[in-house]
Amino acid sequence: MNSPALLSCLRLTLALPLLLSPSVTAQDSRREGLDVFEKHVRPLLAKHCYECHSAESSSVKGNLKLDTRTATLKGGDSGPALVAGKPDDSLLLKSVMYDNPDLQMPPKGKLSEDEIAALRHWIEIGAPDPRTGTSDQISKTTRLKQGRQHWSFQPVRLVQTPSVKNAAWTRSEIDHFILARQEQAGITPAADADRPALLRRVTLDLTGLPPTPQQLSQFVADPASDDEALAKVVDHLLASPAFGERWGRHWLDVVRYADSVGKTRNIPFPFAWRYRNYVIDSFNADKPYDRFVQEQLAGDLLPSRDVRQRSENVIATGFLALGSMDLNERDLDQFRLDRIDDQMDTLGRSMLGLTFGCARCHDHKFDPISQQDYYALAGIFASTRTLSGNRSRAGMGNTYFHPELLADIGDKAAKEAIAGRDPAQLKAATLARADEIRETLAPMVQRFKAMPDNAPGKAALKQRMAVLRRELQSLQPADAAAGTQGKSKAKQQSKQQRLEAVPFDPAGDIAMGVSEGRIEDLKLRIRGEPDLEGDVVERGLPTVLETVGMSRIKEGTSGREELAKWLTSSRNPLTGRVLVNRVWGHLFGRGLVETPDNFGVAGALPSHPELLDYLAAGFVQDDWSVKRLIRRIVLSRVYRLSTDIQPQQAAVDEGNQLYWRGNLRRLDVEAIRDSLLQTSGQLELQRPAGAPYKAEFTGDLSRVAARGNLPADLQLSSPVRSVYLPVFRSLLFGMYTVFDFAEPDQVNGQRDVTTVPGQALFLLNNGLVADASVRTAKQLQQQYGEDSKAQLAGAWRLILCREASADELRMAERFVESADAEATGLALLVQALYASAEFRYTP
Repeated sequence: MNSPALLSCLRLTLALPLLLSPSVTAQDSRREGLDVFEKHVRPLLAKHCYECHSAESSSVKGNLKLDTRTATLKGGDSGPALVAGKPDDSLLLKSVMYDNPDLQMPPKGKLSEDEIAALRHWIEIGAPDPRTGTSDQISKTTRLKQGRQHWSFQPVRLVQTPSVKNAAWTRSEIDHFILARQEQAGITPAADADRPALLRRVTLDLTGLPPTPQQLSQFVADPASDDEALAKVVDHLLASPAFGERWGRHWLDVVRYADSVGKTRNIPFPFAWRYRNYVIDSFNADKPYDRFVQEQLAGDLLPSRDVRQRSENVIATGFLALGSMDLNERDLDQFRLDRIDDQMDTLGRSMLGLTFGCARCHDHKFDPISQQDYYALAGIFASTRTLSGNRSRAGMGNTYFHPELLADIGDKAAKEAIAGRDPAQLKAATLARADEIRETLAPMVQRFKAMPDNAPGKAALKQRMAVLRRELQSLQPADAAAGTQGKSKAKQQSKQQRLEAVPFDPAGDIAMGVSEGRIEDLKLRIRGEPDLEGDVVERGLPTVLETVGMSRIKEGTSGREELAKWLTSSRNPLTGRVLVNRVWGHLFGRGLVETPDNFGVAGALPSHPELLDYLAAGFVQDDWSVKRLIRRIVLSRVYRLSTDIQPQQAAVDEGNQLYWRGNLRRLDVEAIRDSLLQTSGQLELQRPAGAPYKAEFTGDLSRVAARGNLPADLQLSSPVRSVYLPVFRSLLFGMYTVFDFAEPDQVNGQRDVTTVPGQALFLLNNGLVADASVRTAKQLQQQYGEDSKAQLAGAWRLILCREASADELRMAERFVESADAEATGLALLVQALYASAEFRYTP
């Protein structure tokens, strides 16, 4: 597209009133900053600094304390420790950089590059720090007693529907809760959105796709009441396969789904797609949420009625195997503890809204979760074997992927499991012994390499290592041992070729998942250090939630099955609340609790606590049905309100905390892309088979990407739904990063929403948008012939799901006529509509 044409397109985009971007406030960065502090900075300070620079220190060095925000800003004998927003001016960062030989902290050794980077980032974003006052050391008993009073740890209440003055306005009990608060504040709700706007809103919300012009005309012409007409549309959308693709993607955000491991060795996950499809199918089938949760934590331990269900249950446990791990980590114990921490953090934040990871190195600083609680729960996952297909390097060679490290979902294995002879469980003892040998070998290899050639005992150590390696090889199946054969040929291969040289069947009956492992209770790790072991902690639950009650862990089992059933107990105060809050947030742009992944003390309070409990209690009583929950919400009156701003109401509630109008919500990147493909006639609704890339490749994606050779079969321009495109950690599509796709290495219950120039430039310059514009223009010309006015009116119905006004049509007609060619003008007009705020936002 030439420059003058592009400028014309840009002028039209700015000229049309409908194209003006609404005022959108970026999401509050405070939550992100606190997450950075709790996840990275606080553990770093506790591990490296508190021994000498806290109230607990026997002697505070340099009069510097770093255990409160006030003390850190005040500093010590050398001045303030940090200057918020200015890392290069902060003594804290200067000292850990080791650039000044007279200023090097911690004295025992320099921090890792990742730790230094985390500290720098934290200071750059203003050093957000929730620690207040002085170091308040209160007893664990007091902390527990106080913590149990927090609202989210209280039982879900059966609340009465409040009475309202204007009962005629309501359509459901939900409306009573909303209207009662509005009447208390003296606010009148906005008018309902018109039918075109409501149809576009509910269709995008439930399927991630825009309505077709035919669906628009049918809904607008439906002689039924708005209530009845909307109910028919909603039931149709809930029955559509697109529903599971839309709402399954929401869940994939929460469980940090990706098609590669990320970090130092970005090895692919050739079978992650099985879990992705399981999630989509579960939402389409309206699988009860309690069963959905149980399968993901302990599907391999649940009874199965047939081979198909057994395989599905095992695939579900991929939830625990999708973590982003450092495969270059040579310390096996560190690697194992990092994996357990990922599993616990994901479980806690996704299903309970609790940040368990904050108690790995010390007692949780906000919530009543002790370090003992952390390791009690961690023991359950330590007794579980994670089958991700990957292993850490740990001195064992350069092959990071092996199919033998995946779960068997073949018919034979399923039948044996149903008959009580689960091969995975029978193999657990053998695998546990192999793990023991690897853990023993890793430090021996390091010690051997460090010894001089003629050192006493080196020959004996070599002999002992050889014995262990032979035993390890005997424990591995023939397929795994095959990787050690043909050494002379391997020597001729490059290192990268060897990394990619593990043969397997991309269509094989294997999947990511877990099985029972070596059953053990973990030792508490002092300050989270693998080699600083404390007392053994018996497996169990966080003490603050013991009142819910969990069945005693059966002897010889990990405890995952008991944990799964405890999570989904009707007495659990968190599981139902967290899920209904997520659903509300996706439909309104903001949860009743604005921190969907944190229901702890540092999280937000619910804006409508009674409504939250009403929904949570109803959700459980309604057999944990997600579809019925969504239906109940979208048929409410509050859901269908227009987004029009009324100055009188805004003066009372500018942030719309009381939901007196609809919230303008920008489409996520998948909905934008899928809308482009659908309206231009390109979208293929059939699910693609297998992995979304050349699954035979098992090398380091980052290395081949640097050479411009990423092995992706499905590209951004591929005509499939976005949920089926590959999600490679650290290698996301440019469009994904521009439009705030969820970071796939962490829990994301609510995506960030930014408004930046790159988004407008993408819509005006990217080939995907330009191609869609040309295709849509041709489609309109074929449909309406030479009737230019009909073409323009059709463009509005197709792209914006409404009729164009007379002024808009006149302006568009003049624009098209001013172009060098009519076809070019129509394509430019279509692209202007695609670039408009109205296209990017739900009405």
